[in-house]
Amino acid sequence: MTHLSFRRLGALLRKEWLQVRRDPMTLRLIIALPVMQLLIFGYAINTNPHDLPTGVLMAQPSQYERTIVTALRNTGYYRIRTIGTESEAEADIAQGRLLFVVQVPPGFDRAVDRGESPAILIDVDGTDPTAIGYATAALAGLGDVLARDLPPPRRARAPIQAQTQAPPFRFLVHTRYNPEQLTVLNVVPGLICVVLMMSTLMLTTLAITRERERGTMENLLAMPVRPVEVMLAKIAPYIGIGYLQVVIILLIAVMLLHLPVRGSLPILFGVLGVFIASNLALGITYSTLAANQMQAQQMAQFTMLPFMLLSGFVFPFQGMPRWARYAGELMPTTHAVRIMRGVLLKGNGMTDILPDLWPILLFTAITVLVAVRFYRETLD
Repeated sequence: MTHLSFRRLGALLRKEWLQVRRDPMTLRLIIALPVMQLLIFGYAINTNPHDLPTGVLMAQPSQYERTIVTALRNTGYYRIRTIGTESEAEADIAQGRLLFVVQVPPGFDRAVDRGESPAILIDVDGTDPTAIGYATAALAGLGDVLARDLPPPRRARAPIQAQTQAPPFRFLVHTRYNPEQLTVLNVVPGLICVVLMMSTLMLTTLAITRERERGTMENLLAMPVRPVEVMLAKIAPYIGIGYLQVVIILLIAVMLLHLPVRGSLPILFGVLGVFIASNLALGITYSTLAANQMQAQQMAQFTMLPFMLLSGFVFPFQGMPRWARYAGELMPTTHAVRIMRGVLLKGNGMTDILPDLWPILLFTAITVLVAVRFYRETLD
């Protein structure tokens, strides 16, 4: 056996380095992936969200009510805006624009002065228990602080017995859609979207690069077909596979985990079809852009991490900084998770899901156009 030659080893190392330099895209993705992970986990992830969207319904704005609203805002958990009607509040909480609705009853000031301890009703969107947990817990301490800060003259007119035995007012929290705040009801709808995203994206990412590396691309190029026809043919079989995954997950979730299905199944499956198509179109786009299967897989991995972490599936969406929420709004997974939770847990109809449906349709159309634009009809 010949001895180790550092000269030969050096030549081989130089050859490998040249090989790496010939594939700059792979090198960029290898460097960019840990940087992206650091930024997301360092800045975007927050399990104690603040500035949660909150609507306030006040029948008769007065000193006490303004004091309560200011106290809620000062906790940092609530981003307050005034809403005019109960129907507006109902629509906003159903579509996810509000997580809390605070309803102050008529005659609140007079009831406090008489020592009746009136209740302030707080409707809470319970579809994401992690997002609302800290904010809801802060209400207990807030009530004690406000009780001490009430103006003395008004408190003095209340009966002594009421002052000592009952607080001036109380918060009555009504958790909707998930009264027991079960984590499983939050996780399973989002899990359906994440599983579909990961499986369909990975499958189609290799579709064209695999043909190119196996040498079968020549046969495909020789056929009298247009690029969009190739795209549709590559996508169609995997839509059926995606639906099969959805049926299996839903059956297990309903039978074993007792997931409620409060909305329309046709709407649910229709939306999931659009979401599956968006991921398949993105996978085909990567497949046309990548020079080989390794590049295609790296592109898919680079996409799946932010799609999952910034969608609100793992961490509360409202707890992320503004730039992360803007980025999340561009991703179809974010809107699909909202639609799934809305249809399954809230019973949302087509009108409620439209604000989240059109971004998925737009994303799908753009990715298909990009894939057709960069589809190479030659092997050069």
